[in-house]
Amino acid sequence: MADEAVAISYEDLAEIEDEFAEIDDEILRKQNELSKPVYAKRAEAIAKIPNFWPLVMEQAPMEIEDCITHQDSAIFAEHLTNLTVTRPDIEDGKRGNPRSVNITLEFSPNEFFTDTVLEKAFSYRRASDGWTGLVSEPVKVHWKKGKDLTDGLTEAAIALWDARRKVDDTTAKGLPEYKTLEKKVEHWNGSNTSFFTWFGWVSGRRYVSAEESEKANKEYAARKEARKEARKLGKKSEAESPEDQDEEEPEDDSVVEVHQQGEEIAACLAEDVWPNAIKFFTQAQELDDNPEAGFEDNDMDDEESEEGDDEPIDIRSLVQGKENGRSRDDSGPPSKRVKK
Repeated sequence: MADEAVAISYEDLAEIEDEFAEIDDEILRKQNELSKPVYAKRAEAIAKIPNFWPLVMEQAPMEIEDCITHQDSAIFAEHLTNLTVTRPDIEDGKRGNPRSVNITLEFSPNEFFTDTVLEKAFSYRRASDGWTGLVSEPVKVHWKKGKDLTDGLTEAAIALWDARRKVDDTTAKGLPEYKTLEKKVEHWNGSNTSFFTWFGWVSGRRYVSAEESEKANKEYAARKEARKEARKLGKKSEAESPEDQDEEEPEDDSVVEVHQQGEEIAACLAEDVWPNAIKFFTQAQELDDNPEAGFEDNDMDDEESEEGDDEPIDIRSLVQGKENGRSRDDSGPPSKRVKK
């Protein structure tokens, strides 16, 4: 038994994990195909329900809730009209990666930005060093004069993106736009300015192009096949993985990333909020029927509660025109709420 245990390598375990991942991908493809008519039926039904999506966002999980400021809440409550999630890489019979998603938010005219549709595309890619994850191009939000809730962070992210495209290097750091954005991000020191900063998010590490990902996937598949062939012949594969190669530390753009929770928010919207929208809406209705089962502050002492400086946001109350919303400095994020 001991000899058999020694014969199992980390590569063998990694291949088993790959098989699980492939099964998950196939389930997502099938689920996406089967869900289409049901999502279409849901869209037709909720179009007749006033404030459906604002109430859904009011019940959003903590990953999203923690990034919503007071002014964001007002925008969602008064102007969010629709939310849509699609998986473009597997539409129309395509066999792409089902983890890639497009997330679209639609708004009625408002005092903050001129856009009525804000769409952000997330692509699941593999880097040359083996890293895998979501990446996204920054999306420009057309803020009205003096109304930029991100304090120029999204604009600076767009400026760096455009500058890097001009020099054909998505990792270039010796650019004035890089230094400008680095200082802005450092100024905020990881704190949240607005949910809308999320539209400027690029990557949790660095941007990976479609070309780099395609090449990395082919090399990964070739190494995998070489290991299988070597196993059949009872030999050890000589194919090196990127982790085995003597390379420099991977590029890291975290110092110029405007929203540290970008990937988490995308995953939460796509995998939780979108498929479970009716459930969240129903929860909001139940809270309205039972006001005592509402929200309470988390980690607040009695003195802070009495001062009321960090009262939680309640999008539902904003939607319904109640006067029990929070009152605080609009520049900071809200405190956590606990859903009972």
